[in-house]
Amino acid sequence: MGNSSKDDSATSGDASAGDVQPSNSAVYSDGEKVLAYHGPRIYEAKASFSSPLPFLSNFLFPQIRKSEWKYFVHYLGWSKNWDEWVGEDRLMKHTEENVMKQLALDKKQNVDKNVKSGRGTQAKAKSSTDAKMDKEDVKSNVSKGKKRKNDAVAEKGSGTVEKLVKIQIPATLKKQLVDDWDSVTQQDKLVKLPRSPTVDEILTKYLEFKTKKDGMAPDSIGEILKGIRCYFDKALPMMLLYKKERKQYNDAIVDNVSPSTIYGAEHLLRLFVKLPELLAYVNMEEETLNRLQQKLIDFLKFLQKNQSTFFLSAYDGTKVSEGKGKGKDE
Repeated sequence: MGNSSKDDSATSGDASAGDVQPSNSAVYSDGEKVLAYHGPRIYEAKASFSSPLPFLSNFLFPQIRKSEWKYFVHYLGWSKNWDEWVGEDRLMKHTEENVMKQLALDKKQNVDKNVKSGRGTQAKAKSSTDAKMDKEDVKSNVSKGKKRKNDAVAEKGSGTVEKLVKIQIPATLKKQLVDDWDSVTQQDKLVKLPRSPTVDEILTKYLEFKTKKDGMAPDSIGEILKGIRCYFDKALPMMLLYKKERKQYNDAIVDNVSPSTIYGAEHLLRLFVKLPELLAYVNMEEETLNRLQQKLIDFLKFLQKNQSTFFLSAYDGTKVSEGKGKGKDE
């Protein structure tokens, strides 16, 4: 695809969700072999959503727009440097019919290349080395603009933005996270569902707290809480559950029930560990990002202040029936 060295391992980025199954709205399953458009050609790839991402096109400010599924793809046989997030419009199922489309497109690209270079239909069959060079040339010519754009975004996203996205979790809440991990993964205990208060109720309590404290909660607070709720509902099954909690999730979330009306502070706190990673992918002005960070930190202080009320002191002692294995961050 480019000048990067080959890498036959089909990696898919930092997988933090183990073998979590996607929600029904996802077209492709985690780890599925697909066909993906890149420039003028179609390549075999592996699709995953190990950093969830029903992305929000414009997070929190000025409004929350419709979610769009994104998949992290690794092009099979190519360096990890080409791994990227793509929308469903660039993916196809790996079926015999679509493979034929891939071959037809490859043939067309080769014919077009021969015509432009003056070789026409008299061109001899290429050696494997020539074919590879052609692939390099196509990538180089077609993807230069795309690569420049991606590099610019990457420089902003993985450099400047990631440095700016810092959510300091209070020490007592960090201990809460450690205890949470130990209860589920080491002691085989689960949070009993439904929780009280739920995530929805905690967010409402925070809004009431800010309204009472400041006289009137600014509109931005309401938008942020909507964003937290939306991110929680989308991220929970994809990256916030340990493996031993998945059966419980499938039993609890039925008939399109929102997880934020079933789960509580324990799982909500896990989201804040992942938010810096999620926000690094969002195009947001530095000033806006700074305001958002301060409001998220303020919300964490609210959780800390109400820690004894919002969090369980002990989990359900019933042993988990699901098989043991690596969970979210084990």
